[in-house]
Amino acid sequence: MTNPRDTARPSRPFGRTLCAMVTPFTGTGALDLDGARRLAAHLVAKGCDGLVLNGTTGESPTTTDAEKAELITAVREAVGDRAALVAGVGTADTRHTVELALAAEKAGADGVLVVSPYYSRPPQDALEAHFLEVADASGLPVMLYDIPGRTGTRIEPETLIRLAAHPRIVAVKDCSYDFLGTQKVLARTELAYYAGCDEHILALYAVGAAGCVSTVANVVPAEITAILDAFDAGDTARAAELQLRATPLIEAVMAAGLPGTVTSKALLTALGLPSGPVRAPLRPAGREAADGLRAVYEEFVAG
Repeated sequence: MTNPRDTARPSRPFGRTLCAMVTPFTGTGALDLDGARRLAAHLVAKGCDGLVLNGTTGESPTTTDAEKAELITAVREAVGDRAALVAGVGTADTRHTVELALAAEKAGADGVLVVSPYYSRPPQDALEAHFLEVADASGLPVMLYDIPGRTGTRIEPETLIRLAAHPRIVAVKDCSYDFLGTQKVLARTELAYYAGCDEHILALYAVGAAGCVSTVANVVPAEITAILDAFDAGDTARAAELQLRATPLIEAVMAAGLPGTVTSKALLTALGLPSGPVRAPLRPAGREAADGLRAVYEEFVAG
């Protein structure tokens, strides 16, 4: 059987199966560096070849700049060169974002994830200037993060096409929910696209994406990797089966009314893996929600 990837876009600057890793905290809410090392090593052993640290799933709005750098250093110690480390550095302030990018480079990151400045909703020319300034600031390759539902601002396809000319802007984490716009950029640039919505992993991969940045991979890294493995092996029916089988778990973790950080940490705790509490203003999942998540997870892994 012909491998569907034989003629596909080959560039995977940050790997293929990336996990948007939670940031473990101790019971008192302090940064748990030992737990982070153990969780990162577990995720890599189960198939993740990239980790996104200090993203929103990693509670970046409530971790300090120093904690962000410490986390990168600790995870690098744990995984070595077995996985690419992409550091979330996006803020609503261009100057602060540049500072975080430089700190991430010093701490040992392989790339940076830069989200659109949130709340202020800059126009496209200002948005473009923001990304270019960050890309110029360090030597690290950049993954842009398009998630207008959270930021209030779409990175328009034409803006992405222009930004693709920058040598260090190499990838996009796509949570745009605009599949047509995504295909337009894929067709006209060499940007490596990563599905940022777990329900879109296979669909985006099938039209040439490099892989995914998955929140659900915190709890089922091997199963997320298996979707891409099946497609790469030419077994598209099996890939579709695996993606569809994951739907109830994806819905429970990502679309059941609680943030993915909260649901992922609830499941990781139930599984005995490092996670710890969430930081305010987030609140932990209640008993009913946690029990429901565990039931969906157990049905999925038994499947």
